Amino acid sequence: MRELIPRAILPAALIFGALMQACPLARADQPIFLDQGLSDVDRANFYGQDQGSRIMPLSWLKALKQANGHPFLEDSLSRYGYLPNPGDENGLPVGFTAAGTPPLAFAGMTCSACHTRQLSAEGRDYRIDGGPAIADWQSFSLDLDAAVNRVINNDAEFQSFASAVPPSGMLREDLKLWYERYHAWISAFPNPPWGPARMDAVSMIFGRLAGLDIGPPPTYLIEKNIAAADAPVRYPFLWNASKQDWTQWTGFAPNGTDILGLFRNLGQVYGVYASFHPKMDWFHIPNVIGFDFLDNNSANFDGLGKLEQLIKKIRPPKWPWPIDESLRAKGEAIFQRPPEQGGCVQCHGINTSDSCLPGTWRTPVKDVGTDSRNWSVVKKRQVDTGALKGARLPFNPPLKEKDSAGSLLGVAVIDTIIEENLPLSMRSSPGDITLEVQLPPQLKDFEGFLNTQGNCAGRPPPAKDPENAYEARVLEGIWAAAPYLHNGSVPTLWELLKPAKERVASFKVGPAYDLKDVGLAVEQTKFNFTLNTTADCDQKGARDSGNSHCGHEYGTTQLKDDEKRALLEYLKTL
Repeated sequence: MRELIPRAILPAALIFGALMQACPLARADQPIFLDQGLSDVDRANFYGQDQGSRIMPLSWLKALKQANGHPFLEDSLSRYGYLPNPGDENGLPVGFTAAGTPPLAFAGMTCSACHTRQLSAEGRDYRIDGGPAIADWQSFSLDLDAAVNRVINNDAEFQSFASAVPPSGMLREDLKLWYERYHAWISAFPNPPWGPARMDAVSMIFGRLAGLDIGPPPTYLIEKNIAAADAPVRYPFLWNASKQDWTQWTGFAPNGTDILGLFRNLGQVYGVYASFHPKMDWFHIPNVIGFDFLDNNSANFDGLGKLEQLIKKIRPPKWPWPIDESLRAKGEAIFQRPPEQGGCVQCHGINTSDSCLPGTWRTPVKDVGTDSRNWSVVKKRQVDTGALKGARLPFNPPLKEKDSAGSLLGVAVIDTIIEENLPLSMRSSPGDITLEVQLPPQLKDFEGFLNTQGNCAGRPPPAKDPENAYEARVLEGIWAAAPYLHNGSVPTLWELLKPAKERVASFKVGPAYDLKDVGLAVEQTKFNFTLNTTADCDQKGARDSGNSHCGHEYGTTQLKDDEKRALLEYLKTL
């Protein structure tokens, strides 16, 4: 049976609210929560709602130790940049979940781990819900891997660990199996590392799905499908995400309805520790999919639906510091100019006239000369399809023995959603069922996307756009989203308004914030990390390095410095 364990989150919400009342926001040691449309209960739910992620049993995580002997969960993992969650009774940080009842509870992750930000300026901390996290997931993952390895290979550590978790005659074997799979997955990590505020989410999702989920049991591994995660991106912000007509950095995911939002979010769950092992079962859904996508699938569809509704509530954060109104007005006029005159509105303004679905905003997906590595991974990576060989989407051919990783992900996500939404009669009837003519009403939003002809208000989908193309977001709340460009290679908006060859080649990453240049401050103390970017835009291969800070030079030569300062003042207010 599939694992669907909803989390009882109301008590945590009440605890969170009570603590917030007991610790007034005016205290200097507490973050200032900006008004983004979330109540205290909403925020607690956003921070702790289970979506089906299963890192490991919660008892294991609590029992693990750091190399120095201290508890692994010490400081609520703030050493990696994760944020304390006063509403979590297990000491887990924001975005980490506990699903199920002890001793069978599992620790996992949810959206807010990667999409909650805290900035520091003028001696105060500011919480940005839905903002790109400034967290070091790579270091967290490597240290977790090392902690389990110490338990497996050191008898004293194993005995200490075993005394702290529920009794199990197979504990060491279970740990070894967990470690074998996890260690294979994180072998994809690059060196030098991504650093805080960035990760190669696409490669890690592809690696988890193709490398850990569809091989032969008991490990389910296909290690050759785990490729280098060398295409880091900045975590995107979540506000307005449901309003885009295309989403993900390369714009490959249709968007704008709850079922399309589920497509966007389910793939993310598969990448953050979901348990998912599909298998061929021709009698499960005859002549439709031929595979069982649900029986060994921990995705929490109820939780995913709740999270999507919470994300819809999150408003862009308002700039909490003074604004020069005269300068702002000048900047607004510059923003409205055409791009050849240094303006931004054509790509980054709200436009509903050419959107795919009623109520969505048009999301241009264009090549503007930025780093191409992420696009290459999404569009070109090939994998062995393992247990999913022959699986297909309606209106599409079946997966070949070797196929694109993007197609594999699409089949795994969409066919899971289809199976979850099919009436029981269609799941088990031996009749001649074809989804092409019998898609349930709630799945009709998929039809144009699944059909190879494409259907988006009369215009082709982004797949027809130029190579190396990325989405252009509406810039509301952009002040809180540094570093900039899709791969986080530019520290401030001021640097982004410089020609690429003049942008800083390296910078420190952390939560300290620069009010003038709008972005990361030059000096950072939270992390000892400096990001070195690829600065020579003319060098062969530089654009495909994953760290190029080139491209997006709109306004860099057309605008004078005083005009750029005016534009920044306006961008602060969006």
